[in-house]
Amino acid sequence: MEYRLTISKKFKTIAMILIGIGVVSFALGFAFDAKRTWANYLLVNYYFLSLAIGAAFFGAIQYITQSGWSAAFKRIPEAMVAYIPLAAVFFLILFFGMHSIYEWTHEEVVAEDQLLQHKSAYLNIPFFFARLVLFFGAWIVFSKLLRKFSLKEDETGNMEYFLKSELYSRIFIFVIALSFTLFAVDLLMSLEPHWYSTIFAAKSFIAAFLHGSSIIALIVIVLFRMGKIPFLNRSHLHDFTRYIFMSSIVWGYFNFAEFMLIWYGNIPEETAWFVHRWEGAYKVLFFVNIILNWFIPFIVLMPRKTSRSKMFIFPVVVLLMIGQYTELYYIIWPAVVHDAKFGLLEIGTFIGFAGIFAWVVATWLSKASLVPKNHPYLEESLDHHF
Repeated sequence: MEYRLTISKKFKTIAMILIGIGVVSFALGFAFDAKRTWANYLLVNYYFLSLAIGAAFFGAIQYITQSGWSAAFKRIPEAMVAYIPLAAVFFLILFFGMHSIYEWTHEEVVAEDQLLQHKSAYLNIPFFFARLVLFFGAWIVFSKLLRKFSLKEDETGNMEYFLKSELYSRIFIFVIALSFTLFAVDLLMSLEPHWYSTIFAAKSFIAAFLHGSSIIALIVIVLFRMGKIPFLNRSHLHDFTRYIFMSSIVWGYFNFAEFMLIWYGNIPEETAWFVHRWEGAYKVLFFVNIILNWFIPFIVLMPRKTSRSKMFIFPVVVLLMIGQYTELYYIIWPAVVHDAKFGLLEIGTFIGFAGIFAWVVATWLSKASLVPKNHPYLEESLDHHF
């Protein structure tokens, strides 16, 4: 049996409306506050790209570990990864907002700052975008190859393409780990170039994996409720939530380690980042991030019963989506906008990018069978019970 997804006219209409709201919000933002608009643009760009990168890492892990349980669901991370080429275009547009966001792009500021002069060999606009091109180029090439092998496997049923997917995934997983950590340093940590944290890159990477895995689980539940993957059972849900549960713990560990070491060391160059964020509304966000990204997933998904129930998993994933936004807001806003502003501009732009992301994922899901019919572990996946 071949499982297919057909995009309805209603979905297309809703997606176009959401995208339209995003375009209008982004355009109007320049009329009121250009710096805030560019900060918001960076946030939502990074947000949805991190979901795609997290999905790419998830998919590569399934091949490397030869996981049988997830074989029937591999089209979902493939569809999410298809967003990366579009994200590349969006990040190139960021060129026009560099001066509004990054302090180190101003020559007069660098000329009077010895530390920025020391870092200028790395932190300069040409090299910055050269790295972006390199990162996106690697992600696109590997994701395209893995998608090609996946579809060829459907056509021929030849183990050759499965073995190629496994081999390239072994390489891709290291490419992702190295490139995305550098990407996070470039896009986020360089917002405040006088500050540094050796844990920041790892923390950003695990956040992408946590939220990417969560969205995969969310899409799986949505497709099940649409009747597109009726074979989904409680054992599958349990395995999906183990990824969310595990990565939320690692997220919590890295965030605690970073804060605790900087607090204990009490070095002004390091503590300044947190001191600025423990003022006003940002202090509340510090605790909100912990609650949404660690405490709730940890408590709710720990019991076996709740980790196998869509009734509990769905709201946890929704809260994690909010948690990812608040984490990025906590990083970007104090560095760029300074004041804790949130309103229709932020909501509208996020809605627009959500519409684009949903459109891309749905389109790619509809281009092939939802279930890889010739995957060597398909039967094991469909009959997965424990």
